[in-house]
Amino acid sequence: MIKDLRAMRTSSRAGKLSQLMEREGIGGLFVTNLKSIRYLTGFSGSFAYVGVRKSDSKLAIATDGRYAIQVVKELEYNSVEADVYVGKVQNGLSFIKKHLAGIDSIGFEATNVTYSMLQMLQKSFEPQKLVPAKPLIEELRLIKDLGEVDRIHMAAYIADQAFKKVLPKFKPGAKESDIAALLDYEIRRFGASGNSFETILASGENGALPHAKPSDRVLSEGDLVVCDFGATFDGYASDMTRTISVGRVRSKTLREIYAIVLEAQLAGLREVKPGATTTKVDKASRDIIVNAGYGDKFTHSTGHGVGLDIHELPYVASRGAVKLEEGMVVTVEPGIYIKDLGGVRIEDTVVVTTDGNMPLTSSGKEI
Repeated sequence: MIKDLRAMRTSSRAGKLSQLMEREGIGGLFVTNLKSIRYLTGFSGSFAYVGVRKSDSKLAIATDGRYAIQVVKELEYNSVEADVYVGKVQNGLSFIKKHLAGIDSIGFEATNVTYSMLQMLQKSFEPQKLVPAKPLIEELRLIKDLGEVDRIHMAAYIADQAFKKVLPKFKPGAKESDIAALLDYEIRRFGASGNSFETILASGENGALPHAKPSDRVLSEGDLVVCDFGATFDGYASDMTRTISVGRVRSKTLREIYAIVLEAQLAGLREVKPGATTTKVDKASRDIIVNAGYGDKFTHSTGHGVGLDIHELPYVASRGAVKLEEGMVVTVEPGIYIKDLGGVRIEDTVVVTTDGNMPLTSSGKEI
């Protein structure tokens, strides 16, 4: 367990963002993604707009009356300087527009703005022009500082402890939905603010569905159960999958694919290190499954980044190679899924270190 969480470098992020804005030729950025707003300012409320000027890295944040006290406290706690507006939405837009005055073209987060919202923003910002910007803040979020790693590690520790508490419940006669509900409860009880995503718990033939929802199916002797879950701590997520046997697994095929997936997962983990590409990690896992004759049963990518979002850059897949760097946090989670029989997935979250990687999830993987 992490006793002393290291501080995050929130106050330095606007300056780094300005450097990326300079690279892209953007004089100002209008930010609407709440996770990106939290990353830049530390503000964790459910509504806000942020404006960033390239010229001096100055921030402005607008929110509503529910957060009048919270926004000031969270900015102060994170040592972030920003002009603050609290009040009506339209007045908040005017406040951000004033902050970005004199900038002809203002970037907006194209992946987070709907068409109707864009129309409203264009009208509000006239005569300034809004232009779609690359996901610059998401690019910054690729590399986690030590404080971020500590929070992801704590989220993983909480999930590990909750799983350990619930593991004895995986026995004949138990219902998927009951075990999932208990796991969710224990995640909260061990200190998480909540789950990082909806718990996946799939027994028997349900295990062939990679994202199955917990059902009323009753566990039987010989079942494999795919359990994919995570916790959120101070805004940061964790992600882990374990496949559990209910007694002795009778199916030779299920025992075989468990061994194959475990071998594939360990092979992928060995490739997670600075300088390696995400496609190389994917290939290391995928080749083992393909060579064993189950390539068509591995139907998703090998992993993804984890941070403020449960799925974020970089994606560990067969395309879109990203070179891994120290401080990146990724999952490795190969799987095999066979219709009407079941499935196996094994997943860890790891942080890239100077000479390899360090696992943040720690539950055992023996069947």
